[in-house]
Amino acid sequence: MDDLDVKNARGTLLIAGGTGFVGEHLVRGALNRGYDVSVISLHIPIPSKLMNGVKYYAVNICNLNALCSVMPSNEFDYVINLSGYVDHSGYRDGGDKVIEAHFNGVVNLVDFLDWSALKNFIQVGSSDEYGGCDAPQCEDMREDPISPYSFSKVSACHFLQMLGRSEKFPSVILRFFLVYGPGQAINRFIPQIISGCLNDEAFDTSSGGQLRDFCHIDDIVKGVFCALEHRGLYGEVVNLASGQPVKIRYIVDLIQRLVGAGRPNFGRVPYRSNENMALYADISKAKKLLSWSPLVSLEDGISKLINQ
Repeated sequence: MDDLDVKNARGTLLIAGGTGFVGEHLVRGALNRGYDVSVISLHIPIPSKLMNGVKYYAVNICNLNALCSVMPSNEFDYVINLSGYVDHSGYRDGGDKVIEAHFNGVVNLVDFLDWSALKNFIQVGSSDEYGGCDAPQCEDMREDPISPYSFSKVSACHFLQMLGRSEKFPSVILRFFLVYGPGQAINRFIPQIISGCLNDEAFDTSSGGQLRDFCHIDDIVKGVFCALEHRGLYGEVVNLASGQPVKIRYIVDLIQRLVGAGRPNFGRVPYRSNENMALYADISKAKKLLSWSPLVSLEDGISKLINQ
C-alpha cells in the first residue's frame, strides 16, 4: 500500500479513470490536499498500486445500471473524469466503441450524480479536439475533430456546456496537450525514446517536423486542482499545456544528447494521415482565469525522467 496520510478532508472527490498515468498522480495530489477520494475504473489496481485512504470501485461507466448498483452513494462534492482511452481508430474499425466510452460515459456520470451536492465537475478533454485548427490553438476556436476519439471529446464538451448554460451544471473542460512524467507507459512517445537511448538501440521515428506542446504531470496536477477549486465556471473550456512549441525532432535529439546514446532513424515512420503539423496551445486563459502557469521546464522534466 502507498504510505500516504489522509489529512482532514476538504470534500468528497470522485475520480473516474483514476488508475491510469494521470489518474494516479491526481489521486496522490488529492490525498495530499486533504480530499476524501473515491476512484472508479474498469479494474481494481494491483495491491502495490493501492493508496491508503482511497476507496476503489471496479465498474464500466458505459453501463449506468452497473454504476448505480456498484457505488454506495451518488453524493460527491467534486468529480474529475479521466475515463476512456486514446484510440484514433476509424468509425468502422472500432471508433463506435470509442464514442461510447468517451461520450456515453460522461452522460451516465451526469445522470448518476446528485447535482444538489456537486460543486464542480472536471472533464478532461484533449488537444485532438482542435483537429486541423491553426496554431496556437485557443479555446474560442470552433473545434475540428478528425476521428471518433476527438469527436466524442468535443461532443462531451458541448453536452456539458449546454448543461452549464441551461441548468447551471458546474463543469470545467480542461484540454490537455501532451502530458509526460514519471509512471507513464513505455509505449508513449517520451518514455519510448528514453528507453531506446538508454539501451543504445537503433529505432525508427518520423522526420520529426511536427510542432508539439509537452507539459509535465506536476504542472497538470496543479492546473486541475486550480480548476476544481474555482467555482461558477459553468462549461468553460481551458487549455492546460506549456504554451511552448517544440519540434518532435528536438525532443529526440535532446534525449539522445542527455543520455549520450541511441540511434534514431529519422524519416522511417510516416506522418499520420491528416496530421496537424503544428499543435500547441495558447494558455493565456488558464493564466488569467485560474492564475496557473507551468513551472517545470522541458529539459528539467526529461532529465529527471532519465535519471530516475
